[in-house]
Amino acid sequence: MVPAAPERPQDGGHRRRGDREGLAAIIFVATSGCTWNQLPPGFGLSGVTAFRRFTEWNEARVWAKLHRLVLDELGSRGRLDWSRCAIDSVSIRALKGQLTGPNPPDRGKKGSKIHLIVDRSGLPLSIGVSAANLHDSQALIPLVRGIPPIRSRRGPRRRRPGKLHGDKGDDYRYLRRWLSSRGIRHRLAREGIESSRRLGRHRWVVERTESWPSGCRRLHRRYERKPEHFLAIAATFVCHRRLTH
Repeated sequence: MVPAAPERPQDGGHRRRGDREGLAAIIFVATSGCTWNQLPPGFGLSGVTAFRRFTEWNEARVWAKLHRLVLDELGSRGRLDWSRCAIDSVSIRALKGQLTGPNPPDRGKKGSKIHLIVDRSGLPLSIGVSAANLHDSQALIPLVRGIPPIRSRRGPRRRRPGKLHGDKGDDYRYLRRWLSSRGIRHRLAREGIESSRRLGRHRWVVERTESWPSGCRRLHRRYERKPEHFLAIAATFVCHRRLTH
């Protein structure tokens, strides 16, 4: 997944540090929550160099490709359950950058939302970020479309869940029609009719998954200007843990 190192026209400057050292430094910053200039010297490269490598790989979409690669491996082993998927969002504090907005539950302070769709066991299939004041219903269609074609143990690649569970924030007729037109059964709580507790029997997996990316301490509070920086890394961590256990 890592792009080739850029060539220097005159072979000047210092020797480029290895990608393994760069990856170790990026993972340390993501999980520890420290800033780039607090990177310990034991990694063999400075925080500035690690940040440049991180930015270079972001532009090459390394993390999104890695997430899809891990999902392909899980799918080929039969570790993904498409029979019942769930969608939800969680709000985080965001200090600056793109896709931030006033967060109503947090007294209007700046924030962002992490939206995700998980399979029956809670593995994130599609993940995205928006401003905190964006209604959850507006994220459903982009998230479903964002599920990549994933390998299966038998048969063609798959990208549509058999059934999708959502809360009352997704209770809109046009969303039900859109899901039905794509052959996706839906179980969205109806405002003023159904209790969210019954859906909790199946939706608890997505609420549990919302806590897993918190192992990436850089997602406790968004410090980066670009919202996608650590989001794909967190999703890859969650899927990779299932792959190795």
